[in-house]
Amino acid sequence: MSDTMNIEDYLAQGGMLTAPGNVPARYRGELLRLMSSFVDSELAASAGFADAINLAPGIKERIAASRITLEKADHAGRVLRVMAEFGTDAARYQTSHDWAARVPRDADLGTARRPGDMRLSVLHYPIAGWTDAVVMNVLQGLATGVQMTELTRVSYGPLAEVFREIAPREARHAELGLEGLEQIAQTETGREEARAAIAYWQPRVAAGFGLTHSARYDTLARFGLRHSPNEALLGRWEALVSEHLAALGL
Repeated sequence: MSDTMNIEDYLAQGGMLTAPGNVPARYRGELLRLMSSFVDSELAASAGFADAINLAPGIKERIAASRITLEKADHAGRVLRVMAEFGTDAARYQTSHDWAARVPRDADLGTARRPGDMRLSVLHYPIAGWTDAVVMNVLQGLATGVQMTELTRVSYGPLAEVFREIAPREARHAELGLEGLEQIAQTETGREEARAAIAYWQPRVAAGFGLTHSARYDTLARFGLRHSPNEALLGRWEALVSEHLAALGL
């Protein structure tokens, strides 16, 4: 980085930071917030899919749910190791919340986060049955894929590298969900159940993209922690959802 270039200009132009020691204070705060949101969401998702394992109708589906449960916990651990380099007590952090805790099914959290818990709001809702679990995994898995286009380009190099390692496995989680949903959609009963689950989960997953025209986006973009605004990411997700559900007759 040039001695005469402002660090925000450097980051906005694609510059990368590589160690905690050269990270400015406000950037550090935003970076830790981003990592906390990812770790909390992965731990909560893992806890939710752990319960879904025993809902699986067959061995193949049980293996898929087990894989998602395991790998999401692993992804949380990988990012938590980066947080530990900034002084986070990783062992204490892992037990800071009940990751399996859920709100009542009819609750409406919108985009709100619970105090101290940075998981996406959608991960506070309970799963109700196998079809519900598959639909939730498909919709949230596609959303994660869209978000990964941002996360793999964050301006903190060690974290971007971790996200690039994680991204293909997260994509596979969505693929497993689509394979399961294809099986469910083979019957009219399955399609009816799937449509009901889609109606429940789609607005809740959409809320995870945050507010449109967010004032925080400009700050994050200056730091190289975001590249596309919430409304653009939401639009990409909506297009993917429409494409996949139409292909399945849903």
